[in-house]
Amino acid sequence: MIFSFQKGIGKAFHSKKMKGACLNKLRGVKFSISLIALICTTLLIWAWESTPLLTNFLPPSEHFDVHLGMPSAVIHSEIPPNHVDFKDRQQPTEDDSAEARTPAGPIIQVVHQVSENVDANMMPDLVDVKARLGTSPSIATLSTSSGAVPDDDKVSDTATDKKRGCNYGKGKWIADKKRPLYSGFGCKQWLSEMWACRLTQRTDFSYETFRWQPENCEMPEFRESAFLRRMRHKTLAFIGDSLGRQQFQSMMCMITGGRETSDVENVGSTYGLIKAQGAVRPDGWAYRFPRTNTTILYYWSASLCELEPLNRSDPATHYAMHLDRPAFFLKHFLPQFDVVVLNTGHHWNRGKIIANRWEMYVGGKPIANRKLAQIANAKNFTVYSVVKWLDSQLPIHPGLKGFYRSISPRHFVNGDWNTGGSCDNSTPLADGSEVTQDHSSDSVAEGAVMGTNVKLLDITALSELRDECHISKYSIKASTGVHDCLHWCLPGVPDAWNELLYAQI
Repeated sequence: MIFSFQKGIGKAFHSKKMKGACLNKLRGVKFSISLIALICTTLLIWAWESTPLLTNFLPPSEHFDVHLGMPSAVIHSEIPPNHVDFKDRQQPTEDDSAEARTPAGPIIQVVHQVSENVDANMMPDLVDVKARLGTSPSIATLSTSSGAVPDDDKVSDTATDKKRGCNYGKGKWIADKKRPLYSGFGCKQWLSEMWACRLTQRTDFSYETFRWQPENCEMPEFRESAFLRRMRHKTLAFIGDSLGRQQFQSMMCMITGGRETSDVENVGSTYGLIKAQGAVRPDGWAYRFPRTNTTILYYWSASLCELEPLNRSDPATHYAMHLDRPAFFLKHFLPQFDVVVLNTGHHWNRGKIIANRWEMYVGGKPIANRKLAQIANAKNFTVYSVVKWLDSQLPIHPGLKGFYRSISPRHFVNGDWNTGGSCDNSTPLADGSEVTQDHSSDSVAEGAVMGTNVKLLDITALSELRDECHISKYSIKASTGVHDCLHWCLPGVPDAWNELLYAQI
C-alpha cells in the first residue's frame, strides 16, 4: 500500500513536471515570436525612412519636394589677357528706330511667339543648351508654354511675392486722370525726338491716360522726390538694347517730371561713356542728381555678351560673341551699382548677327555644336548664363539688387517692318485690359531667374495689350510706309515698367 501511494505520488510529480516543461516551452516560443516581430518592425521602419522608393506609397500631401536642377552659368572671374576694353568695343552704328530692321533671317518677337520655333521638336536642342551650361535641364524651364510650374522651393523673390498673392505681371490697365507722369513736349532734355510722339503728326494720345494695376500688390504712387530719397547715394543701371534705352529715358523723364533741369551732372566719362570718333553716339549715358547723389545710367549691350575683336588692327574686324561671358562693362562696373536691370531679345536674329559681324563663341572657342548655334538656343543659353552669373555676384556685393526684364512685344500685323507690316490701331486696349495668367509670357526669362535671387521684371503680357502705343507710322526718321511696331511712344508703356521697378526697389 505504501508502495502504491509512493507510486501515485511519483506519477503525480512526473505529470506536474511534464506540464511545467510544456508551459515553459510554450512561453519560450511566444517570447521568440515577439522578439522576431520586434526586430522585423524595427527593420521595416528603418527601411521606410531610408528608402526613397517607399515614400511613393505616402499620400500626395506628404511627398517630399523634388528640386529640379537648374543650369549653372560658366562664370569667368578674371579678365582674359586679350580682353576688349569697353571703350574699344563695337559701336552701335545703326539707328535705334531701325533696331529690328534687318531683312535677313527671322526676327524673334515675344517669347510666346518664339515658342512657335521652340516647340516640342526643339526640346532636344534646349536639353543640349542646358547640358552646355553644366547641369541637367529643369522640366519647368524647358516648357514653352506660359503654364510652366516653377519649383516652389527654388523661386526668386518675385515668385515669393506671387505665393503671397502679389503678382506684378498679373493685373489690369485702368484709366487714371493723373497720367501721363510727364509731358512729351517738355522732356526734350532726355527724350529722343524719334520716340516723342507728341512731336510727330500723331493726333490721338488717349493711350497716355492709363496705368498698370497689379493684382493684390501695393503699388506706391511714383513721386520724383520719393524715388530720389530711396535711391540716395545709389546707382541704377539699365543695360540692354534700345528697349532698355527707352526705359532709361522714361526713368529720366519721370524723375524730373519732364522739366528742364540744370543741376543734373553728366558723369558719362566716369564710365567711359564718351562718343568715339566716327560713332553715331556713345555706348551709353550716365547722369547724377547732386542733391541725393543718385546716378542713373544706360549702357548699350544688345546681346549682354562680351564682344571681343578678333583682329584689333582691322577697323572692319569681326567680333567673338562670348555667350558664356557677361558684357565687360557689366562685369567691370557691377561693384558700383546698387540696382541693375538687364534685357536682351530683339537682336537675336541671323540678320543682326551678320550685320554686326558677331561670331558666336563658348568656352573661348567658336561654337561647334550645331544645335547650340541655332539662334533661339544661343539666345536662351545667354539669358541663363548672364542671370546665373549675376546671381553669383549678389552675395559678393551686399545690397545689390538684380533684375532681368522680360522681352518687350512687337505688334506687326500682316507682315514685318519691310514686308508691309503695320500697327495702325489707335483704340486703347482693343483686345482687353487684363492679364489673368499666373506665369510670364516670357517663359525663358521666368525659367532663368528661377532658383536665383535675381528678380524678374515681368512686362511682356501687360505690354502685349498695348498695341496702340507704338511709334507706328509716325516715326520721324522712318521711310514712307514703314511702321515701327517695336519701340514705344513716350510717355507710354515703359513708364509702367519703371513703376513696377520702383515698387520692387
